[in-house]
Amino acid sequence: MPLYQISSGKLAALPSTSFVTEKFKERRDLQQLLLSDISVLGDDLMVVGEEFGDWEDSKRRIDLLCIDKQANLVVVEIKRTEDGGHMELQAIRYAAMVANMTLDRTINAYSRLLGGEDARDRARDEILEFLGADTEEEIELSGEVRIILVSGDFSSEITTAVIWLNKRDLDITCVRLQPYRLGDALLIDVAQIIPLPEAADYEVKAREQLHEVRKVKTVRQEIFRKFWAQLIEKSKIKTQLLANRSTSSDHWLSAGIGRSGFGLSLVLLENRSRVECYIRDGNKPDIWNTQAFQILERQQEQIHQSFGDKLIWDDLPGRKGCRISYEIDGGWKTVPEAWPQLQDKLIQNLIRFEAALAKPVKDINI
Repeated sequence: MPLYQISSGKLAALPSTSFVTEKFKERRDLQQLLLSDISVLGDDLMVVGEEFGDWEDSKRRIDLLCIDKQANLVVVEIKRTEDGGHMELQAIRYAAMVANMTLDRTINAYSRLLGGEDARDRARDEILEFLGADTEEEIELSGEVRIILVSGDFSSEITTAVIWLNKRDLDITCVRLQPYRLGDALLIDVAQIIPLPEAADYEVKAREQLHEVRKVKTVRQEIFRKFWAQLIEKSKIKTQLLANRSTSSDHWLSAGIGRSGFGLSLVLLENRSRVECYIRDGNKPDIWNTQAFQILERQQEQIHQSFGDKLIWDDLPGRKGCRISYEIDGGWKTVPEAWPQLQDKLIQNLIRFEAALAKPVKDINI
């Protein structure tokens, strides 16, 4: 959206220009302007390094390295172009390079920027004052690295990538600097476009919520992994159905029944479990799945007698496959102390299930 000048009671759009047209250089001009007043990008920032490259195996340099009030390092990458180039990839590399940086190294970096005989002491005092601390022992860098991308504009490739990365717990801000001409004066419109300032708090909360969901999911996956590992090991002295299976972080564990299109599985739900046979052959028409199910269903009484109990027959309307199953009390929320009993039940019923269904499944001829 252009800037407007009020002239003779009317709005007159100011002509936009570009940093390339104005012969602005990234390091000589834009970088120096931001170095002199970093508050343009945020009032919680302090520059601690310019052209920072304190590593042995790379000649790459961070345009501006900052810290914020929460003791996060902040990588600022600057481009004068109107599409941003590949700056998001560069900035991610830089963020990885400084992720383990200590407060001592940060003070050393700032002392080089300040220069002079007492630069180390001045750098230390200014950083501590900025962070509201009296001693270095009170401060520990968070280990989190924010990224601020500054450019004349951004391509849709960059904005799409940044939005996707932010949803995966990165913290990347895009700030657009749009120059305008007003006679001999050059004006710059500074606009944060990602995240939109009015949505920033919402996005932070959404990221935190997503992080909690992922944490819960990770805990659950670890439960599955441990539960199945124990079950597989216990099963080896009773059956070969799981002998070649490895543990899994999924809520289900597959076993073979000897024919394609018939998947024998153990399924661990929240408070219950089941042994099931899922009928679906992706190489055949969907009607084949239903016909196979119906052939087995006609032998229901014989299969129940062989299994020793009634099974659940579900043709799953609206889905391509069908399912035969047997449910057991207890699921992934079962306390670990009770796992052995649940695992024994699952193994026992898996053996019974395979014995009851193996021949009827083998004899199906469609």
